[in-house]
Amino acid sequence: MNASFAIRLGLSVIALCGALLGSAQAATPAPREAVRALAPSGTLRAAINLGNAVLAQTTASGELRGVTVDLARELGARLGVPVVLVPFQAAGEVFAALKEDRWDVAFMAVEPARATDVDFSSPYALIEATYMVRKDSPLREVAEVDRPGVRIAVGRGSAYDLYLTRTIKNATLVRAATGGGTAMIDLFMADKLEAVAGVRQQLAAFAATNPDMRIMQGRFQDVPQAVGIPKGRDAGAAYVSAFVEEAKASGFVRKSLAASGQGDVVVAPPAGRSK
Repeated sequence: MNASFAIRLGLSVIALCGALLGSAQAATPAPREAVRALAPSGTLRAAINLGNAVLAQTTASGELRGVTVDLARELGARLGVPVVLVPFQAAGEVFAALKEDRWDVAFMAVEPARATDVDFSSPYALIEATYMVRKDSPLREVAEVDRPGVRIAVGRGSAYDLYLTRTIKNATLVRAATGGGTAMIDLFMADKLEAVAGVRQQLAAFAATNPDMRIMQGRFQDVPQAVGIPKGRDAGAAYVSAFVEEAKASGFVRKSLAASGQGDVVVAPPAGRSK
């Protein structure tokens, strides 16, 4: 047998075996109790928060994309059920919709205030929350923002709103009508407030076209992003936690973030390991 032909044949066999192995793994059915817990109607309804552009975006053609969209579709494929994406404009709206049974899984920040009604997977990503101020502001460090007379614009019901509500002692929080989009920046600008809190990437995008603004170097919170499941669906929560760990370990999360232009976002470490 010709040596080069033998090499090509060997490589083809290896590739075929790899494809078959991948297909076998993909075809392995999820436990029935997990499917029933996560998609009781036979369809996985996934809440997507469009208010956080780091995690989900809308394309020019109106399609949804981003790491949360990719994770939702991959989870549905693992469960062997169709996926319906349920878009919301803010995290607060996602949480409120739980009471109306409008979703089966949701992609949101881990927050103690939500944990009474939601079981969270381990985080798949960590997003920095920080402040933006005017370039001539006397506030230089994150810790300096919590002082009397400082008014901080926040998005109502956002993870950082809930966090700052617990931790701010001296400054005043001024809440925008919604926690989605740039509502908190609009409030900051319109009312000439001293600072605005938000996700670093979103604040930086605004500052890039507004040179009289400055983003603080530090952060007041690492916001862990996870998959939320309504309380009482224990088999589903266990399955999703394992799914998230695999998605991180395999590089799925990292590749998805990069594909949607968010390659600077930190992938969360394995469960039980600190950043």
